Amino acid sequence: MSEQELMPIEQLLPNNLFILPVTGNPVFPGLFTPLMISETQDVDIVNQAIKHGGFLGLLLVKDDFEQDEYSKDNLYTVGTVAKIVKKIKLPDGGVSIFISTLKRFETKQYYPSGPYLVAEVSYLEDIEDEPEELRAWTRLLLTEMKQLTKNNQLFSEEMRLNMVNIDHPGKLADFISSILNVDRKEQQGILETLVVRKRIEKVLVFIKNEQNIAQVQEKIQARVNQKIEKNQREYFLREELKSIQSELGMTTNPKVELINRLKAKFKGLPLPQEAQETVDREMARLEAMDPSSPEYSISRTYLEIISDLPWKEPKSENFSIESARKILEHDHYGLKEVKDRILEFLAVRKKKKDTKGSIICLVGPPGVGKTSVGISIARALKKQYFRFSVGGMNDESEIKGHRRTYIGAMPGKIIQGLRITKTKNPVFLIDEIDKMGVSYQGDPASALLEVLDPEQNTTFRDNYLDIPFDASEILFICTANSLETVPRPLLDRMEIIELSGYTSQEKLAIGKKYLVPKSLEKHGLSKTDIKYSPAMLLKIANEYAREAGVRNFEKALHKINRKVALMIEENPETKLPLVIDDKNLETFLGQPIFLEDEILKADKPGMAIGLAWTSMGGDTLIIEAQNIPGKGELKLTGQLGNVMQESVTIAYTWIKAHAQSHKIDKSWFENNSIHLHVPEGATPKDGPSAGVTMTVALYSLITGQIIQKNLAMTGELSLMGKVMPIGGLKEKVLAARRNKIDTILIPQFNKRDLDKLDSNVKEGITFHPVGTIEEVLSYAFPDDDKRVAMQPIDQPVVNANELASISAAVAKAVGEALRER
Repeated sequence: MSEQELMPIEQLLPNNLFILPVTGNPVFPGLFTPLMISETQDVDIVNQAIKHGGFLGLLLVKDDFEQDEYSKDNLYTVGTVAKIVKKIKLPDGGVSIFISTLKRFETKQYYPSGPYLVAEVSYLEDIEDEPEELRAWTRLLLTEMKQLTKNNQLFSEEMRLNMVNIDHPGKLADFISSILNVDRKEQQGILETLVVRKRIEKVLVFIKNEQNIAQVQEKIQARVNQKIEKNQREYFLREELKSIQSELGMTTNPKVELINRLKAKFKGLPLPQEAQETVDREMARLEAMDPSSPEYSISRTYLEIISDLPWKEPKSENFSIESARKILEHDHYGLKEVKDRILEFLAVRKKKKDTKGSIICLVGPPGVGKTSVGISIARALKKQYFRFSVGGMNDESEIKGHRRTYIGAMPGKIIQGLRITKTKNPVFLIDEIDKMGVSYQGDPASALLEVLDPEQNTTFRDNYLDIPFDASEILFICTANSLETVPRPLLDRMEIIELSGYTSQEKLAIGKKYLVPKSLEKHGLSKTDIKYSPAMLLKIANEYAREAGVRNFEKALHKINRKVALMIEENPETKLPLVIDDKNLETFLGQPIFLEDEILKADKPGMAIGLAWTSMGGDTLIIEAQNIPGKGELKLTGQLGNVMQESVTIAYTWIKAHAQSHKIDKSWFENNSIHLHVPEGATPKDGPSAGVTMTVALYSLITGQIIQKNLAMTGELSLMGKVMPIGGLKEKVLAARRNKIDTILIPQFNKRDLDKLDSNVKEGITFHPVGTIEEVLSYAFPDDDKRVAMQPIDQPVVNANELASISAAVAKAVGEALRER
């Protein structure tokens, strides 16, 4: 074959096709037609077909099946292969494709291909009899069609021209079959008929039926015309025209078309009595309203929204615990306690077969996977999900909708989500529930109370609709960084599942399994272009992304991959794969953000290391205390909140009260003032769990001792010296691990929380549960009992002669040092 010759497209048809189920009428070969694709799975099939050559197999769905997911059992075996010519994305997430249908095919077998239907096919050829006889059949077919289309407005001039210009008998029969009003099963039968003569015979039968109907219609028309007078005749003609156009879906009056469409939609909806009465009343108003009236569009939108809502009862849930476990394990690394808690929740839901009262709140620092866990739950349940964030929301109308009296009124997020998902039991993911605000426009947190209450949301009433809707079958999943700002009544309606931060080893595993492949794909790179060793990933996590989550870790990988992509484009001769090592890591990411010398150390008297919990995860806290001459004043800096200020006062009071038993001279407090500071003064701090740490810092200052190396502590102190329990133990332990702490003092009441921690979190750290501040001091200062009692401040330690000799020696040493310089 020469270069100028073109290969027929039939020779390029693949043996395997992606199958797109067709729910209307079958599609015949030889057509160029658009197709509207709205279902997400069908859009995915189209995208896969485009990636693999653009060929698509169209198979009609059998009437016996009304399932959401199609398989080989509910599809006919004979269909049409089409070439996708153009794809256009639609605003609602669907696509419109223009296809050129080419040939018949028959499915031989299906291949397992995940969510898609892929089949091996064999292409079918038309079987033609003797040419002369076939030519006669074709001429008869054209003659009958010309008679049918004559003076018939249903057939356009373009259809007539196309019909005359088709020179192949089989294609002509296919074209006529596609434009006739024939039952879908009959059309499928024509599609499966390979003998052209028999195909034409079947088409002729349908043409004859259409001709008979047209003749009867003409007779009826003649009788009507004879019986009515002229003025009545015009009226009935108009009404008859409207009726015919309505039957054929060709209504020209937009208002009539809209009303008929709305009535058809409402006809099959099981509306409650109040909703049905409201719809009937509003429909009557719409029919009596002029389309140019401002109220017309408001009423139309209102009825359309009601008709789009999923009023029908949903199908029963069909999921297995094993598949849910696989999805959770595939989507997330670690989080064993969280996964077990979710599986328990799903098991109860499956066992009880009750979808009501299901509200989960995922709490944890940023970047630990709260939102993605919510999406995984939706996947495990095989449900549609709708996500919206309420962070910064201060208008309750966003939740419950606006009154229809306002211009631009619209329903709230709950009704919008139900309208989008088109199902009564979707998964609603409400992000950042702890960051809602309050303003003069209302309190959205209070508006959520009705939505999230299983006893109230069975008759949820949106302000826009003002009719009850059962929202109790929605599975609500909320996410929050902290529960402190969530109103207590709202918190009471939710089941709390806590997601803690990750250890360095967990970050390493997440980076290898998820982040690196995702980042490489995002930047157009492959494993042959760049190579990360586990040691380098661990170094990035420890020196550039030492936070609770993995967002900064992912950003660091993105930064490296961007620079590598630029390097490869500018220098195509770059040796690949590029190995990330100690030498080029700083080139890509700059100097490390977290260095070893930045680790907090309590290496002087008056210093102690505490553990704190924040909404961003755990953190280490250094307490510094310094004394100056004074009269017992206590000065606090570092933006300490009221609770922390009270903790300092309690600590100082306890030490003064027990000074004698700890060999401390009481006159020290009368001649010294204390300045206590918590670094990072620009950051506000509050909470009671630093009480023990502040006591140790003050005790260290007063006794002149340095606390044990690599020791941290947490706990609230009572005035009687009792160590009270704290929260957020796992986050605090992770923060201590990042700070190279190997010994932690915790309240003995938190021993149960310690037992729940994974072994990899506790590995390498010694824990000492304590119940009193005396125990804390014994661990912090093991040599405290050997310390000599402090002497009164007004008694000289040395006599005058000794002091004079010491001063002379010091002066001499200073003079010699200056002469050497």
